[in-house]
Amino acid sequence: MALDPRTPVVVGVGQITVRPDSDVDPAERPEPLDLMVSALRRAAEDCTGAAEDGAAGPGNVLIRRADSIRVVAPLGWRSINPALLVAKRLGFVEGGWPPAELMLSAIGGNTPQAMMHDACRSITRGDLSVVLVTGAEAFYTRGRSRRDPSMPPVAWASQSAEDTPEPTPFGADRPGATDLEMSRGIILPIHAYPLIENARRGVEGWTLAEHAARIGALWSRFSEVAADNPYAWSRQARTAEEVITPTADNRMISFPYPKLCTANMTVDQGAGYIVCSVEAARAAGVPEDRWVFPLSGADANDHWFLSHRPELHRSPAIRLAGQAALELAGLGIDDIGPIDLYSCFPAVVQMAAMELGLPINDPARPLTLTGGLTFGGGPGNNYTSHGIAQMVGALRTADSGTVGMVTGLGWYATKHSIGLYSSRPPTGGIEFAWRDVQSAVNALPQCQVDSSATGPVRVETYTVTFDRDGIPERGIVACRTSEDHRAWGNIDEADTLASLCVEEGIGRVGELGEGGALTLS
Repeated sequence: MALDPRTPVVVGVGQITVRPDSDVDPAERPEPLDLMVSALRRAAEDCTGAAEDGAAGPGNVLIRRADSIRVVAPLGWRSINPALLVAKRLGFVEGGWPPAELMLSAIGGNTPQAMMHDACRSITRGDLSVVLVTGAEAFYTRGRSRRDPSMPPVAWASQSAEDTPEPTPFGADRPGATDLEMSRGIILPIHAYPLIENARRGVEGWTLAEHAARIGALWSRFSEVAADNPYAWSRQARTAEEVITPTADNRMISFPYPKLCTANMTVDQGAGYIVCSVEAARAAGVPEDRWVFPLSGADANDHWFLSHRPELHRSPAIRLAGQAALELAGLGIDDIGPIDLYSCFPAVVQMAAMELGLPINDPARPLTLTGGLTFGGGPGNNYTSHGIAQMVGALRTADSGTVGMVTGLGWYATKHSIGLYSSRPPTGGIEFAWRDVQSAVNALPQCQVDSSATGPVRVETYTVTFDRDGIPERGIVACRTSEDHRAWGNIDEADTLASLCVEEGIGRVGELGEGGALTLS
């Protein structure tokens, strides 16, 4: 079948993981910029599956032809325009052929997949022909430097505001929580996702023990995938009991999650990919057996803040985006082979599986290709670049026509991006297809919030946060008022906090006082 020359193809992916080494000074370890550039150079080599043969190698040809360099915003390194630094390291500025577009994403783990969609749409329109996407974090190195007072702070690349052009922005850049939510303690993902997790238990009617066993079994399977992934940060397979049992090395973070159920950001990892037109791939000499075709994609945000979502364990945006991506490709969920679901916490995987119609425990089709953000590694916003890289590798060795799915997620199960990839081109000469389903999500009902509620309330979901010594610290509680409005409360009483971790709290009633102080009956 003749391909439209503007059909987008992923031709190269690159990953780099620099594991802990106490014998190496932090100053000698790579910084995020090093990891980003290394990931793209590896992506260039991946275009043929071998080391590049100088400037004439297909991957290097594509790098020199890039119209756009896109950086997934790092969380542990601040730079005005990191894509410009990447361009300089790759030789663009010195070589006299700077790319027309230097892009920096907003915060969100959905951005690597959303950037893929945007790049593919630009390529099909003929606006761009070669796009480079990269991202990295070096939280492990930064943390080691900060913990040891004898070591000087790491000195990473910086830019001057006076002579640095602003990057092209990508994505929605707004806070993930309302002022009310933050005042009640929802500051980080470790505060938000346990609320979603426990809400699911309440709806399903599981006991606390049953719920813990399900979480442990799911994350144990993810650890087994990481054990076989050469780029995973932690390659030790864990039993379900190891995952859910608090120990000195697996301290409780926020009920019901000990550390081994949370995203591990203390990693030094980078990943990137090269996506281009069929015309550019052929001109550069990339062998066709290296091509992987983005088929379709969809993006949407759930109601932005947790407070406004009627059911905290559900994601209409995942459901509608998944349906759209499948419909655009003419496929059903049972036609999908390898899958990598965004996996910062078990709640997200369970939520996505439910909305997409996927079994949670099918041994023939694990829901991760990396091992997830706990075991594969959680390099800030860039995890999904690793998922895309693993997907490309899986499809190259799969049966012809195999289709895979990658999902990305940002903030508190807020921003969603779902893409389908195939080892062969779209049927019927159809180019990459994309749909924005935001209007359909926006039309769905929202929960009313009572920010000044006092009086009788019912517990909808909750979590208990712990200090570093494993002592319960604070309860964060989503409540429903007698008018069925949502309110937020806090519990500080030690005995109540302890009981909420061993006895079900969902459905209990109590009295909400001024400032959100909650007393349970």
